[in-house]
Amino acid sequence: MSIGKKKPKSKASTYLSIGTTLFGVVSVSRQLREARSEGDKLRLADALVSAASIVTGVALLARELRRMAQDEGGVLADERD
Repeated sequence: MSIGKKKPKSKASTYLSIGTTLFGVVSVSRQLREARSEGDKLRLADALVSAASIVTGVALLARELRRMAQDEGGVLADERD
């Protein structure tokens, strides 16, 4: 397997990743709220790192959805004529 190219994700895998990411958002928001209310700086730092990870994951999922839409000529594909 070459390092530069990866096998594209299936639709089901992409949608499962979206659901997992949404669950992560709920979990991290709860963790942030609890850490702030308790004044626990270490837990707050952990929650912020987790939030950054989720943001990165969302960006990767958005890119994957754009690629899938372009491959299928779907609604999300960029129309550049």
